[in-house]
Amino acid sequence: MHPPPAYPVDQRPCAPVRAAGRHRVLGLREVLIQAHRIDDLALSLPPAHSALLRYLTAMTAELTGLDDPDLSLDEWHERRTGLLASGRGLKAQDVHDYFDAAVWDLYDPHRPFLQDPRLAEQCTHTSGINKLVFGRPAGNNLSWLSVHTDTAPRPVPSDEAFWHLLIQHYYGAAGRCTSRAAGPHTSGRATAGPLRSTLSFHPQGATLLETLLLHQFPYRGGPRRPPDACPWQEAAPPDPVNPPPAVTWPKRLLTGRSRHAVLLVPNADGSAAIDAYLTWATQHPVYPATDPYLIIDTRTRAKTEQRDRPRRADADRAVWRDLDALLLAGDESSTQRRPAVFDTLNDLPAEVRARLRVRVCGFDQDGRTTNSTWYTALTPPVWTRAEEHNPVAARRIAACRQAAEHLAALLRTHANAAWHEMHTPTAGGGVPPAQRRGHRTSRWAREALALYWPRAEQAFWNLINQPADEADDPYPVFARTAVDVLRQAARPDLARHRTAGPALARAVRALNAAAAPASRRKKAARHAQP
Repeated sequence: MHPPPAYPVDQRPCAPVRAAGRHRVLGLREVLIQAHRIDDLALSLPPAHSALLRYLTAMTAELTGLDDPDLSLDEWHERRTGLLASGRGLKAQDVHDYFDAAVWDLYDPHRPFLQDPRLAEQCTHTSGINKLVFGRPAGNNLSWLSVHTDTAPRPVPSDEAFWHLLIQHYYGAAGRCTSRAAGPHTSGRATAGPLRSTLSFHPQGATLLETLLLHQFPYRGGPRRPPDACPWQEAAPPDPVNPPPAVTWPKRLLTGRSRHAVLLVPNADGSAAIDAYLTWATQHPVYPATDPYLIIDTRTRAKTEQRDRPRRADADRAVWRDLDALLLAGDESSTQRRPAVFDTLNDLPAEVRARLRVRVCGFDQDGRTTNSTWYTALTPPVWTRAEEHNPVAARRIAACRQAAEHLAALLRTHANAAWHEMHTPTAGGGVPPAQRRGHRTSRWAREALALYWPRAEQAFWNLINQPADEADDPYPVFARTAVDVLRQAARPDLARHRTAGPALARAVRALNAAAAPASRRKKAARHAQP
């Protein structure tokens, strides 16, 4: 008789890591035991990387005692500093005891890890394995560039199914899903996952254990009833009928806010998932909570409940443009607030602070169902330039970023205007009427901006690395960049259209005006978009 299918992620390989220049795939138990010897996680899917960091952070908080709400702020920082300075790993027996206390099998018949076995009875049919896997077309969606179809679904290896399970809990779609009947609730609609369409910023140290310690943040008050717990520590899967428990620190905040319920269907030996149920986990409203790894933007004119929003992931926006939001401490008038975890990094040992980098994980999505692309980036060591340690450097970074954004806005405006002039000649040879609002971005503007941002990034790093007493004014630097890329974008049209040259010349003069001294920029600033 064959044993039942099983894939315990605490023991079976499911987490790719990088250590000493080599890549390995470990179970979660071994990841934590070896965390002080591992350089970094190496998941190929950035949203899964971001999700797994949150899970491991919650586990590390309990294993190190940094989740003790009775610690004063000074005691908490002292404990973390001691752990960072010790160079030792987590105690292997503590890790084994932690994992022995829960079920980690993806296919356990009674308590499958991060899943709800009741879905097999509460759902009328499965959702299909393609619905679980991000990047595969499912349902009636066309498979333009994919070999996957719902008529012949391909199994997903269990370790990869685990990654997509994590992504669904954090970045899952809103809207239509497989219908579920639970108590008085029968519905086929779900709400979006807590991180959908967001951009996460993760402090990164020299080892995975150092990274997980840098991810910790102290208790700042809030509900402590019921006791704080991760989903795998609960007595049962999340209740779909009654309101979910309050968001408690740190475990429920990091791991317990999923809006989706999932159940994987394995093949005979548990090596792969061949089908899945994917539906809603609760019909109750979302509890307000602020994830500690997100930048919060404040819209001062919005309603109070809609004023603070996490910064959205945008694959067209380079990561360096968010750098000043991390380094500036902010004040009451700021319209952006850095991730809360970065407020805990100012008391780090100097050697840890000097090597601290930031891992950025973004998933460009709309708020409901469309997924565009995911991406990741790793900054150089930047925390020595935080406002608390080097206010001059932090303000310089902010000024250079603002100048780059300002010139980009001017470039778009004047490239569009020049394109409009070229295609709207006047009988007297004068300047045509101004372009009306609502017109699409012109080809000149699109091509110029595509050329501008990579060059602006290089100019940005050059500017912020200059000695303070020799630092250039950033506006002329970015103005020259904008002029160069606009000329390059317009060059093919100069020989075809007699009006292209004069239109381009007017746009160049307007961009060069931005290189004037600060007192003369006010006129050009009127054209910049917020």
